[in-house]
Amino acid sequence: VQLQACGGGLVQPGGSARLGCVGSGHTFSGYVMGWFRQAPGKEREFVAAIRWTNGNTAYADSVRGRFTISRDSTKNTVALQMNSLKPEDTALYYCAAVSRTMSTNSRVYDYWGQGTQVTVSS
Repeated sequence: VQLQACGGGLVQPGGSARLGCVGSGHTFSGYVMGWFRQAPGKEREFVAAIRWTNGNTAYADSVRGRFTISRDSTKNTVALQMNSLKPEDTALYYCAAVSRTMSTNSRVYDYWGQGTQVTVSS
């Protein structure tokens, strides 16, 4: 499984951005897809996850109600819609995949895309 993340960029506080993650080499069926982020000097943290088969989702408390994770099985992509962005959302965002149970622990994820930068600043 190869993952390619895209989107992000510079966004003003209160604005929105949309990240995408495209998979190749394998369909996501049976996988849990996750988004993580890492800010400078901080550990990588869980943002959101979605189970491909039934669409069940999980969110970090810090983003719940502002971020939405979704999947498009026809395009083999996972998206992260980010609204009401705050400066503290600034980080390198990664998509990841695991073929086991849904988890917020980055260590269990088997496949990772390269990071895409999101900077929230005026």
